Amino acid sequence: MTQTAELTHMAVTIHAFFLCSVLLLIGVSWPAGEAARPPFACDSLNPATKGLPFCQTALPVPERVRDLIGRLALEEKVKLLGNTAAAVPRLGIRGYEWWSEALHGVSNVGPGTQFGGEFPAATSFPQVISTAASFNESLWEQIGRVVSDEARAMYNGGVAGLTYWSPNVNIFRDPRWGRGQETPGEDPILAAKYAARYVRGLQGDAGGSDRLKVAACCKHYTAYDLDNWSGVDRFHFNALVSKQDMKDTFDVPFRACVMEGKVASVMCSYNQVNGIPTCADPKLLRHTIRGSWGLNGYIVSDCDSVGVFYDSQHYTATPEEAAADAIKAGLDLDCGPFLGIHTQEAVRRGILSEGDVDGALVNTFTIQMRLGMFDGELSAQPYGNLGPGDVCTAAHQDLALEAARQGIVLLKNRGTALPLSPRRHPTVAVIGPNSDVTTTMIGNYAGVACGYTTPLQGIRRYTKTIHQQGCKDVACTTDELFDGAIDAARQADATVLVMGLDQSIEAEFKDRAGLLLPGRQQELVSKVAMASKGPTILVLMSGGPIDVLFAKNDERIPAMVWAGYPGQAGGLAIADILFGTHNPGGKLPMTWYPQDYLSKLPMTTMDMRSDPSKGYPGRTYRFYKGPVVYPFGHGMSYSNFVHTIADAPTVVAVPLAGRRRGANTTTLAGKAIRVTHAKCGRLSIGVHLDVRNTGSKDGSHAVLVFSTPPAGHWAPHKQLIAFEKVHVAAGAKERIQLRIHVCKYLSVVDRSGIRRIPMGEHSLHIGDIKHAISLQAATLGVIKS
Repeated sequence: MTQTAELTHMAVTIHAFFLCSVLLLIGVSWPAGEAARPPFACDSLNPATKGLPFCQTALPVPERVRDLIGRLALEEKVKLLGNTAAAVPRLGIRGYEWWSEALHGVSNVGPGTQFGGEFPAATSFPQVISTAASFNESLWEQIGRVVSDEARAMYNGGVAGLTYWSPNVNIFRDPRWGRGQETPGEDPILAAKYAARYVRGLQGDAGGSDRLKVAACCKHYTAYDLDNWSGVDRFHFNALVSKQDMKDTFDVPFRACVMEGKVASVMCSYNQVNGIPTCADPKLLRHTIRGSWGLNGYIVSDCDSVGVFYDSQHYTATPEEAAADAIKAGLDLDCGPFLGIHTQEAVRRGILSEGDVDGALVNTFTIQMRLGMFDGELSAQPYGNLGPGDVCTAAHQDLALEAARQGIVLLKNRGTALPLSPRRHPTVAVIGPNSDVTTTMIGNYAGVACGYTTPLQGIRRYTKTIHQQGCKDVACTTDELFDGAIDAARQADATVLVMGLDQSIEAEFKDRAGLLLPGRQQELVSKVAMASKGPTILVLMSGGPIDVLFAKNDERIPAMVWAGYPGQAGGLAIADILFGTHNPGGKLPMTWYPQDYLSKLPMTTMDMRSDPSKGYPGRTYRFYKGPVVYPFGHGMSYSNFVHTIADAPTVVAVPLAGRRRGANTTTLAGKAIRVTHAKCGRLSIGVHLDVRNTGSKDGSHAVLVFSTPPAGHWAPHKQLIAFEKVHVAAGAKERIQLRIHVCKYLSVVDRSGIRRIPMGEHSLHIGDIKHAISLQAATLGVIKS
């Protein structure tokens, strides 16, 4: 998706067209001052259509959709293929804007949502990378439920749609990526679980399993993780991806989004994959998303993607061929006007059939039916009673604060530097370009927040402060404000430096050049730490990792915290962590690399695995073995948590499918069995784990379980296979039970893209303990590949 401030000239023009169009539609459809949106269609104000089959809620949705499409002329159909879908007045169908966003709260990116009047704001949760750091699945779903409550309320009020192009579940493959902040991080299992749970929260259960509260969309499919780096932009990039990496890494979160989250939509990306634009590739869209994974919904393009692969990538000779290729590949909806302009001529020329157009409309109308847009009056529908009083509620804002607390990561804490104490630290110097910011805390794809608590305001709730900015912004190009910051540190009993990045450094269409703190920030930190009378605490705001080895190794900086982009209540959450009223429990969802990691790592190289012969280091903790600043999963607490395995198997038999019953079995070792040859079903390993809090503070702890498989270079060094958040009181013990599905989580993908279960010893890593589990195949003979 494209944010207004970062669009190319072409996209700005398109966006302006969209915005004007939707405002015109709103002006026509909803008289000024009207409190609620009239039903989309089939209401009592349209007696001529209310009795038609597509308005009969007792009929099956496919029958209703079939009836509706059968009443449309081709020229009407093609005007429904773009995000700003035209009205069909003779059937009571109003214009509809498909493009709304809800990445971490209802957003005003996209013309489908307008803030103002009775809806001046919406709850703005932490950016996704911060929420992922909680490793708390129930929190992700809870946030989704709140966001969809507010989205429904705004829809009922006539200022928003019901189709939200969120979440972004791309893998945070390269630490420079400007949009890594929008993602759940670098691990495919973490991203997959986030995708499924957030989508479930958004889509809800609106009166039945097939009904939708709002329609979510997982984006951007696929291998999309470069915006603008070293002269290569996303509109021209051809991602060369192996079958192994596609199946093992890039497909994983999208597959979970569709098959486990039951998402209503998937968005294809701008880039090409192996020479074919993703929005024109039937193997990706029709065969994989809809075929293999069984999408029950629509596929939408990223904004103007069809135009991009015609105009910028020159993939087809004519615009009509581009429209035909996209629709025949499985694209149902175009974010942009391209399909609306060129599809009818493609049908006239015979390169696309009207039946192909109907197939696309079946998928979009089905989602609208499942959302209740053709069910008449809103008040009689699920969620029809939600209104302004259900947005920015105290409970919603409390959840935003709790989410921020859970996502903050304590990187370093030497001695008793943290938590601070109002008694021991009656005056705190608060310094840095991010020390008193508001919108920086909500990152990108955000809306209008209900209100803000900045870090300075949060710390002021605990103690007296001396505030100095130190740098006028995060670029920190001069030292003109250094003296005031140094003087403040000399006077105070403790110093908190709030440094890092913002959207001027990392953003959509803005990848980072390096990993160091921008400008002269490092110099400011070091000089302040040298002058500080008390302990110096470094707080970092960012979406991506930062090389802060200088601070990690500096004894004058005894504590360091990563706050990500913590949302509207971020400043209070930071203060609660610093002063110990909340025990930190977040863990990094991405590896923090040193700057020199980038020296042999072009962003354009998609390979995940290392290649020692070329000096290529590999990507993410799964395949990179070199030095790091902080590893994936790192995060400290004010307590100490001790793990003990109470019960876990040491040998597990993997039964193979398609064999005669009653025969004697033998055990094979050293083989990697195809997942499709195993009787996967309920083949799970139960691990009972005791977690004891030996500290003096209650705390929540994310238990991360990794596995090292018995396979060759093509397998990960280790991979996350399970995680669970558990709250343990000081001095107490809690037992958790983990179910690890063998075929899903102990399998690996070979060089041919085939998922296999390696037989032999798998080593489980949980904190400081290891446990070996031997997988043995029960079979009559070797299965040939």
